[in-house]
Amino acid sequence: MEISASSLMQEMQALKVEAGIPAISQPAGQVSSDFGQLLQQALGHVNGLQGNANDLRTRLDMGDKSVDLSDVMIAGQKASIAFEATVQVRNKMVDAYKTIMNMPV
Repeated sequence: MEISASSLMQEMQALKVEAGIPAISQPAGQVSSDFGQLLQQALGHVNGLQGNANDLRTRLDMGDKSVDLSDVMIAGQKASIAFEATVQVRNKMVDAYKTIMNMPV
């Protein structure tokens, strides 16, 4: 299975939209040189979602009347989906790396 850089970037953009991160528009065929920064921001966003879900869960457990069970469940699901998307992106990146490393020189 061949994975091109542009298809990987398109998939990452789609995952960012699903995770609630605003998409960055770029000209076709041009890959951003700040891939590391983009990845770091995405991981930070996932970490923030997980922290928010944990905070809401703790507040609900402590008896905070301003937190609804539905808010806790929605935050938990958002964090779970964002984490799963991150794992899928990581798996695609590892597959792409293996493909590149197996290319004859």
